[in-house]
Amino acid sequence: MNRKTNNALQTRGAMEAKERLLWASGKSQDSVLKQYANTYDGYPGNSVREMRVRFGENRITYGGGDSLGKRLAKAFLNPFTAVLLVLAVISFITDVAFAQPGEQDALSVIIVLAMVAVSGTLQFVQETRSGKAAERLSELVETTTAVVRKGIEAEIPLDEVVVGDVVRLAAGDMVPADLRVLQAKDLFVSQSSLTGESEPVEKYGRAVRGGETDALQRDNLAFMGSNVVSGSATALVIAVGDDTVLGSLARQITGQKPKTSFEKGVNSVSWVLIRFMLVMVPVVLFLNGFTKGDWMQAFLFAISVAVGLTPEMLPMIVSANLARGAVAMSKEKVIVKQLGAIQNFGAMDVLCTDKTGTLTQDKVVLEYSLDIHGNEDARVLRHAFLNSYHQTGLRNLMDAAVMNHAQDVGMEELAEDYRKVDEIPFDFNRRRMSVVVADKKGKTQIITKGAVEEMLAVSSYAEYKGEVIPLTEEVRQEILGTVAGYNADGMRVLGIAHKLSADTGRAFSVDDETDMVLIGYLAFLDPPKESTARALKQLYQYGVGIKVLTGDNDAVTTYICRKVGIPAKHILLGADVEGMDDAALREAAERTHVFAKLSPQQKARIVRVLRASGHAVGFLGDGINDAAAMKEADVGISVDTAVDVAKESADIILLEKDLSVLVQGVIEGRKTYANIIKYIKMTASSNFGNMFSVLAASAFLPFLPMTPVQILLLNLIYDVSCLAVPWDNVDEDYLRVPRTWDASSISKFMVWIGPSSSVFDITTYLAMYFLICPVVFGGAYHTLGEAGQESFAALFHAGWFVESLWTQTLVIHMIRTPHTPFVKSRASWQLTLLTSIGIAVGTVIPYTIVGRELGMMAMPGSYFILLLFTILAYMALVTVLKKLFIRKYGELL
Repeated sequence: MNRKTNNALQTRGAMEAKERLLWASGKSQDSVLKQYANTYDGYPGNSVREMRVRFGENRITYGGGDSLGKRLAKAFLNPFTAVLLVLAVISFITDVAFAQPGEQDALSVIIVLAMVAVSGTLQFVQETRSGKAAERLSELVETTTAVVRKGIEAEIPLDEVVVGDVVRLAAGDMVPADLRVLQAKDLFVSQSSLTGESEPVEKYGRAVRGGETDALQRDNLAFMGSNVVSGSATALVIAVGDDTVLGSLARQITGQKPKTSFEKGVNSVSWVLIRFMLVMVPVVLFLNGFTKGDWMQAFLFAISVAVGLTPEMLPMIVSANLARGAVAMSKEKVIVKQLGAIQNFGAMDVLCTDKTGTLTQDKVVLEYSLDIHGNEDARVLRHAFLNSYHQTGLRNLMDAAVMNHAQDVGMEELAEDYRKVDEIPFDFNRRRMSVVVADKKGKTQIITKGAVEEMLAVSSYAEYKGEVIPLTEEVRQEILGTVAGYNADGMRVLGIAHKLSADTGRAFSVDDETDMVLIGYLAFLDPPKESTARALKQLYQYGVGIKVLTGDNDAVTTYICRKVGIPAKHILLGADVEGMDDAALREAAERTHVFAKLSPQQKARIVRVLRASGHAVGFLGDGINDAAAMKEADVGISVDTAVDVAKESADIILLEKDLSVLVQGVIEGRKTYANIIKYIKMTASSNFGNMFSVLAASAFLPFLPMTPVQILLLNLIYDVSCLAVPWDNVDEDYLRVPRTWDASSISKFMVWIGPSSSVFDITTYLAMYFLICPVVFGGAYHTLGEAGQESFAALFHAGWFVESLWTQTLVIHMIRTPHTPFVKSRASWQLTLLTSIGIAVGTVIPYTIVGRELGMMAMPGSYFILLLFTILAYMALVTVLKKLFIRKYGELL
């Protein structure tokens, strides 16, 4: 089936799905369930298979990816390979198609096409492999949803959901498909990714008769791509995969993705080199045309100069570096969802992180259940147990701690004495949740637990010394003082309140959380991880500052931060942030390390102002309240145990929720960037130096200093030597500093370091032209006959070819590090081996039949004495220039 036919079928399926959604929206819950032959107990196994066959799988194709032809075109067609292909065409026309009989020479065409083939094939293979690797790594991160089947609720992967399934939703969940809500309790869903609405929308279970024909505006429908902000619901799946609203949008936006900052950096470097080429090539053309008189040869030579300035392997080197980095990071339990995020990961100089589970053990223990005076009270634990046992919304670690503690003291049988009447789920604005329970005698009460400040706001009374009294300011201050003492010891304190209420059969709501009686507290402890302080110290050593952005209270946050070594003298609260404009917040954010009691929007705003100040910001989070900040950051980081929406928002996922893992990821990100910038700077500078030498030689030599095919061969050997650059070692001190992309430094580097090789190229010219060649042939060039002059030029070409190859290849080792090469900083064995082989092969070529075919001849022994002194002097000069460059611009790479 071709793509056009497939798209037509998908469009028709989406239209039918929209009709089903609107129909389901207007019908009662029972009618919708009957239509899909289901009940609240869910499908049996056979029905699931039938619905999957009938309506398809819950997967969105996103255009199906690039075709084979498109991937081949991307690999082989870029500004650099275009130059090579133009040269190949010209060479074919001049040297083969229109050459005199017996003078056809296809060697130039073969070499050029070989360079294109090597670069394009390696890039194609590497990108295919990295794409498959990314798919395999992504499969390690599984998003699930709660589905009821055969009367049992279970978590299953999203792609196993079928039309007609009964699903359960709670705060933090991603909506797994397009749904008809059947039952809802304070359900608020964020649809901003679909509609652009910034505020969450409340959803209900009632039928919507007629009216709005836009399914997105129906308040009893929820859609794939949105997420549950608060509340809970039971819903029926109406459309899956490509038939969903998100699937329809995906087909409309499957155009080219916006370029990342990393891609923009690589492209800017490419155009810097092309601009140099556009200046030098015409100069070389006219200089050789006027001085030599052979304009066709001058034209071919100018084109070869263009090739000489072209780092043909740049796309492949970048791709190989990113893929190597992704594989290396996966070994460190870091999964890269977007390869382009690796550079941002390494460039990160500020890491914003939540507190819970990142700095702490993420293993909360209930230490105390206390009355408001701070005394142990089993009655407080009983109320807390009933609240945690009966809630169905966003269960957290504290609920688990309450349940575990109650089980340890034999309190779980208490649940049999009460039935659940209703529930008012947790949300991030109220920071509390309530359940309504009734005992066997019909006594009904609301039990609420939440942050102490919020509990005081809804309480009018307190149990004080065994009596229920009005909550006076004096009692309030006593309560806050008691809580502050536990906070200072690093404990998280929740308040417990209750009140009697008649069960009239109505639904309870937030309005019922008033005039409560505060009966006590729960004190939880989440101690710091043993590895946290060490990991933070390492991050500081690598130039990454830490800022804690948490919704938790300031006292607990301060305690934990001090324990792990984060400065916490000055803390900004959410209320402080709210009262600042962006300019004031930007200034405050620079000097503040700890932010507490933040809303999700405030976290995102702090990340935004830090980026506006020039920082590369990473955000590590795992909750629904972190998703906005993760999207705002340069690189969003999550963990595989995070809520669905956090994982979907992340660029990088940690398989282990530990900052030590993050340190290794940062190091790998910086290694990747370092080796890319190495290749670009060393290749650009050496190519520029060689072409500068060509320009100088063209001014006084009566023949070309090197033929076009020789320049191509020189480039090919050098490029093959560079294939090992992605696996090169990186100096430890280079890794200590965050690096951002700076294309402007490339041209400075080219101008400073490039011409250094030209100094010795010119001395080689002089020695070959006035000393070695005249000695070998018994006279100067102009005194020889035609055959002698041809041999003179062949020896000259061989001498400069070998010298140029040695200097161009050795410069890899010279400028890959600011330190002394081979002594204080050694290249990897892969790079050392490949460059050594390249030098050996290039040196031997003039002594072979290949060399003779290429217009070169064997050099005498005296040449190598000249080569030795040239190389030693060149290495000394580059060492001096390196130090001067570092002194002027601060760094080499």
